[in-house]
Amino acid sequence: MSSLRILREFAAVRWFRPFRSRRAVERRQRRLLRAHLRFLRRRSPYFRDLLDHASFAELPFMDKAVMMANFDEMTTVGVRRDEALDLAMANERSRDFDADLGGLSVGLSSGTSGHRGLFVVSAAERDAWVGTVLARTLPRGRLRGHRIALFLRADNSLYESVGSRVVSFRYFDVYADMDENIALLREYAPTILVAPPSVLGLIARAALAGDFDIVPDKVYSVAEVLEIADERRIRAALRQPVLHQLYQCTEGFLAHTCEHGVVHLNEDSVLVEREMLDDQRFVPIVTDLRRRAQPIVRYRLGDVLRLRASTCACGSALTALDRIEGREGDTLRLRGRDGRSIPVFADLVSRALLFAEGFEEYRVVQTGESRIEVALDVVDERSRQSVEAELHRLADRLTCERPEIVFVPYAHDGSVKMRRVVRAPGEGRS
Repeated sequence: MSSLRILREFAAVRWFRPFRSRRAVERRQRRLLRAHLRFLRRRSPYFRDLLDHASFAELPFMDKAVMMANFDEMTTVGVRRDEALDLAMANERSRDFDADLGGLSVGLSSGTSGHRGLFVVSAAERDAWVGTVLARTLPRGRLRGHRIALFLRADNSLYESVGSRVVSFRYFDVYADMDENIALLREYAPTILVAPPSVLGLIARAALAGDFDIVPDKVYSVAEVLEIADERRIRAALRQPVLHQLYQCTEGFLAHTCEHGVVHLNEDSVLVEREMLDDQRFVPIVTDLRRRAQPIVRYRLGDVLRLRASTCACGSALTALDRIEGREGDTLRLRGRDGRSIPVFADLVSRALLFAEGFEEYRVVQTGESRIEVALDVVDERSRQSVEAELHRLADRLTCERPEIVFVPYAHDGSVKMRRVVRAPGEGRS
């Protein structure tokens, strides 16, 4: 790990790249893209072949399947997919994540799509990531002495490299007993807490029960969609003025929350094209302009992001988002009164259930064209009637047929990413 590289990236992100105009953002992106394409022509057989016959705008979209199928030809550091996959799988099984591959960080990612992915990051990219993350997360006015607690499904040398003389770091395994985790967390007394919303919810419950009395300087939600109801509960229980988000995945560090609580795309290092779904929502097509060991070029993520209608008070020209809504594949599709298939975005379902009463935990799964299964932690007459009324009201507003609603008990599964609204495979398609 190069402290100089980390410091240089930290200073650039924190102080020297404020980006107060879109012109400045786009000028930097054009410069980085030109350099990146030149590099890919020299070092990546996969992209060299493509760029010999197409411009950047004509390149086909990538996804996880394309990346895994072409891994050996796509990467630029001579690592083979099977070799990296064997190490990542061994780390995952042993829950010991110290091993790397000749200085390369490797890891697995299932995302929310359920398909296994593999990431490889060089030492220089790891240092840049560390500098960027610290610049985006450390509170203003205090840079030293922070204790960062990370709750993750898989540790990695990429995360371990955050530890330095400036900050201390501790990894908490989400597969471990949560009561023990929370006791250790209380002892560690983090100034910065980073965890998925499902884990933050458990910590919030412990706080309300009097079993966790630490108030971190900042709390970050990662890895799962942060629903509005969960955000309100966690923020209140952990006494946070803002619950921050880091939008980080195998494909890169894509967005962060500013001090005003607004999520901004990290467009100083990532180019995000938009495949619009309506006037506000879009699927991001991501090109990481600085990631070279495993290039991410025109990668169609399949997430649904919603643009913010107004500019952010922080003054940044980086694109502001209103919400990270979840997976495009989890958009429900209900039958309209005219027989058409009507998309019902997951965020609309979550917002409708904000008005329902009698429960805290829920999961909505579309299991048929006009059938929805709702799991609740409290299934009684009050909760059933309240949920049914709100979902029927939503269907009426969207001119859909009212779906059959089946209620089942809620069961928490900490081994997978939490998805509040899900469309079962093959259901509700037009």
